[in-house]
Amino acid sequence: MRSHEIDYKIIGEDIQIVEIELDPNETVIAEAGAMLYMEDGIQFETKMGDGSQPDTGFLGKLMQAGSRMLTGESIFMTHFTNRGSGKRKVAFSAPYPGTIIPVDLAKVAGNTLIVQKDGFLCAALGTSISIQFNQKLGSGFFGGEGFILEKIQGDGMLFVHAGGVIIQKELNNETLRIDTGCIVAFEPQLQYDIQRSGSLKSMVFGGEGIFLATLRGTGKVWIQSMPISKL
Repeated sequence: MRSHEIDYKIIGEDIQIVEIELDPNETVIAEAGAMLYMEDGIQFETKMGDGSQPDTGFLGKLMQAGSRMLTGESIFMTHFTNRGSGKRKVAFSAPYPGTIIPVDLAKVAGNTLIVQKDGFLCAALGTSISIQFNQKLGSGFFGGEGFILEKIQGDGMLFVHAGGVIIQKELNNETLRIDTGCIVAFEPQLQYDIQRSGSLKSMVFGGEGIFLATLRGTGKVWIQSMPISKL
């Protein structure tokens, strides 16, 4: 299913909202409770699943909902559709202070992005949200993200929320070591691992934590300066 083409505007500096403009019959999906305001003509419906596969039966929707439970998210998503005759707007706010990152999935490698499990805010209808398991035991225990991340696929606009300032880096067959929990999102071709931060003395007295996340390869990564765990 091709994603709906939606227009948007991000409002604010330190505590941002995203205002989305929908043409008639266009839909945006969002986390439950994320809606801030909506204009007359917008109708919303809470559904089990992201709606990316409309022909999926009840069992398929139940499995999708179960996978969302594993990430700690609600099993339901809210679908906002413009049922009016002209353009209508709906806005979403983030759950804590930070930055909203707009990502055009059509311009991301493989139309796929790996996102921290509480990073998804909203997206155009047609975007698929599933789970991505960390294959390495160390990444699961010490990565600050648990064993499970979100895998988001599609060809439309995605909006990810993160804490503090956002830094986007593009690796070119390089390695980047990052404080665990500060990775917001990365392209799936990058190799993700967890390594010790240094010598025993550095690990105990360095103040940087015992482990660091490591990304290797070629691709984009988004980093947050103030994850909710530090906030």
